[in-house]
Amino acid sequence: MIIITINPKKSNPKKAIIMAAGKGNRLLPLTATVPKPLIAVNGKIMIETLIESLLQNHITEIYIVTGHLSEKFSYLPKKYSTAKITLLFNPHYETSNNISSLYVAREHLGDCIIADGDFIINNPKIFAASGETFATSGYFSAWINETEETAEWLQAADSNGYVLSCSRNGGKSGWQLFSISFWNNEDGEKLRRHLEETFQRQAITDIYWDDIPMFLYKNDYRLKIKPINLTDLQEIDTLADLESLENLATANKQ
Repeated sequence: MIIITINPKKSNPKKAIIMAAGKGNRLLPLTATVPKPLIAVNGKIMIETLIESLLQNHITEIYIVTGHLSEKFSYLPKKYSTAKITLLFNPHYETSNNISSLYVAREHLGDCIIADGDFIINNPKIFAASGETFATSGYFSAWINETEETAEWLQAADSNGYVLSCSRNGGKSGWQLFSISFWNNEDGEKLRRHLEETFQRQAITDIYWDDIPMFLYKNDYRLKIKPINLTDLQEIDTLADLESLENLATANKQ
């Protein structure tokens, strides 16, 4: 018997979609006048660390979906003039969850990174096109062990790293999904169709776009974990997160 092994076709990210439309209510009062991705953490503007990390890895076609205080983002194309940065306005940002933001950018799916704009990227190498990192679609995820069932969006994977399931509401140990992912052309086209079906035709507006591949159309995708370390990035959700990082930086300087 001859066994033929078919390896997944390697794809490299050629573009990125950054989600930056939300109001960031958990960071009020800061976000009343500054969009969450434009908040500086220890002197670093969050979305700029993401953009610069993408550029370091030759991902220069970048689409930023804006909404809340959208005019504040207008300086970015000029500041990063060596890249092709396009701002896309989401007219649904006040009445819909972030499924509406990816719907607005759906024509740019395929061989792309999708990322929330509220990360501090400490390790730009996570976007490097090397090895089999981008052979399949999937989420950048870090292995965690919790003492209590507190971790959200926790994935279980098989021995080859393919996602078996995802717990939205909590778990102890598993692969913590971060809102940074890669989608090859085939899965990007599926995701576009599913966005149009879910948001446009079914008028489902109150979900995360991640609900589509993780839950609503789970069987249509074969996603693979893209392992990172917890120290590779920092996500800012609350004022407590922001204060904790700033206090840590101050302590390290002393």
